[in-house]
Amino acid sequence: MTTFNMTRRNFGLLAAGAAAAAIMPFSARAAGGSVIAATFPGNWEDGYRTVLTPLVKEAGFDLTIAPALAQDQLAKVMASKDNPAYDTLLMSPGQMAVAIENDLIQKIDPSKLTNWSMLDPAFRGEYGPTVTIEVNGIAYNPDLVPRPKGYRDLFENPAYKGKVSWTGFGSNTGVMAYGQIAKIFGSGPTDMDAVFKLFKDNPEQIKGVVASTNHQMTLFQQGEIAVFMCSTGNVARLKSLGLKAEFVQPETGSPAAPVNIHLSKGSRNVEAAYAYMDAAISKAAQDKLKMPPQEMFPTNKDVSLTPSIEAFVKRDQLANMVYPDWAAINKNRAEWIRKFDALVAG
Repeated sequence: MTTFNMTRRNFGLLAAGAAAAAIMPFSARAAGGSVIAATFPGNWEDGYRTVLTPLVKEAGFDLTIAPALAQDQLAKVMASKDNPAYDTLLMSPGQMAVAIENDLIQKIDPSKLTNWSMLDPAFRGEYGPTVTIEVNGIAYNPDLVPRPKGYRDLFENPAYKGKVSWTGFGSNTGVMAYGQIAKIFGSGPTDMDAVFKLFKDNPEQIKGVVASTNHQMTLFQQGEIAVFMCSTGNVARLKSLGLKAEFVQPETGSPAAPVNIHLSKGSRNVEAAYAYMDAAISKAAQDKLKMPPQEMFPTNKDVSLTPSIEAFVKRDQLANMVYPDWAAINKNRAEWIRKFDALVAG
């Protein structure tokens, strides 16, 4: 995956990102029987292309998977609101709030989804179904460092010095971790000045800042880092590659974010989009996507958890996860990005 400069992740600079939006294969839409679905790069792209394409085909439509990070999805759709680059978007609550505010997505008609009733009510969003819950924590290599108890260890235990990598505030995984760190070292989840001071007082941590989790995954594979903030899916992917990687739920709690499929405002292929949504929440799809290397937490209640997923998180633990206040994050995120980028740049 291409590594982007972190300043381009800024919510306040979406217009600038939109100007550089890539041209999408609109020719696929000409057939009238296809859906262009934005999906996260990497494991998501591989899994959705492999598992969902035949299911959508069975429903009578073609599926084009278009990999893009959530921020880039927003930028491309904002670039042409009357002719959106994607029929569906894949986002967590932070980006969903921005999409709603900018009138980029529309409420769905649940009657169009045959698998809707198979979702727990918490996963039945008015702007689209939740296809998984990403539980975040700390990944570490047990051959290189001891098991951390939580975020405090990473700054106070010398065993981790120079071995931890972080992302900027444009990353959902990063900003959720920083919210927890702000509660530990500051006055609460929005006290990012405490986080900035912590990094300033620990300059070796700044050297480990990169632009994305995918970049961290590469560094981890190469043995250049031993610890990074991640989702359970990241660790599952590393394990599937035969790497020594373990997941820690921080002692202060695991930040979590539901991931939802949204219907773009102005989609030209609404029926195909519903077929894609329905496939994504089906038992047939989630039974496959719960397996390695994706190991996505299933939201379809008829799909049982695998032992490896239960080793990360059980269904009855979801209510106890830490769910960030995305309204507060979005309000402050642009300023946090600016300050953190300046700190990293020196």
